[in-house]
Amino acid sequence: MASSSSTGSAKVDAIVQKAAAAAPAQLSGAALYSRFALAGAVCCSVTHGALTPVDVVKTRIQLEPTTYNKGMISAFRQVVKAEGAGALLTGVGPTFAGYFLQGAFKFGGYEFFKQQAINQVGYENASKYRTAVYLGSSALAEFFADIALCPLEATRIRLVSQPTYANGLIGGFTKMLSTEGVGSFYAGFGPILFKQIPYTMAKFVVFEKVSEALFGIFPKKDLSDAAQTTVNLGSGLVAGFAAAIVSQPADTMLSKINKTPGAPGEGTTSRLIKIAKELGLKGSYTGIGARLFMVGTLTAFQFAIYGDLKKALGAVGGVEIGK
Repeated sequence: MASSSSTGSAKVDAIVQKAAAAAPAQLSGAALYSRFALAGAVCCSVTHGALTPVDVVKTRIQLEPTTYNKGMISAFRQVVKAEGAGALLTGVGPTFAGYFLQGAFKFGGYEFFKQQAINQVGYENASKYRTAVYLGSSALAEFFADIALCPLEATRIRLVSQPTYANGLIGGFTKMLSTEGVGSFYAGFGPILFKQIPYTMAKFVVFEKVSEALFGIFPKKDLSDAAQTTVNLGSGLVAGFAAAIVSQPADTMLSKINKTPGAPGEGTTSRLIKIAKELGLKGSYTGIGARLFMVGTLTAFQFAIYGDLKKALGAVGGVEIGK
């Protein structure tokens, strides 16, 4: 009697079995999520590292708005004229290292927590309430990512705001550690959470929604790899704009609080309240033009690179809950 998977033809069955044996096994567990993490680490470190000059200018505009007050292009020229073109790469070491770690936790964690939500509530409920799943998964992933990112981001901002502070990542990191202690690396942990968690929630949910809408019009199965990459680019660009607008006030506060050490006995909370009062709503959006350009660009390329790397690494075992 033929098995339930038999086609009724011994010749066809042999071909099917041979193809199945040759097909790559679907990854799961650590093998799968380590690949998600690697793809996320690469896409975040490469994009943030490449946009270091924009980040330097954005940070200068936030920290010295009276000096850099004529827009992004003018600020580029001011920095180069005053300090040379090399100043635009200030902080590239901590930027690359920090976002390598952050990208691994962010993208790998997002895929992991999304799967855990599906395991807990079932695929149908997860799909029905997928916006809540996207938001919760991205928030949890970002929390752990920020623990890894915060010390390196503090180092980067110190190097950018005080160009003579130290010579690169190792020098800046060790100097902060020896003179100010471990706590100095986490002085901006509150602002970085306040910035990065809404940023990441907006980034992932908007990307998922926009790509879902586009793939609804242009079915994914009918698109070439290049066309799928284009959809990821477009969806990522929109997601980046949304994320930048949502998180800009906290980004400005983070730059301010990491510019210099706090006064003796001054707590982080009191410093944040003081900075917020000084900035006001308008001041908190200082540098938004440079940041829209930066975040829109890097988010678009992050999702494009991430999607392509997942395929290259064989990380195809993730569950999609979009319609």
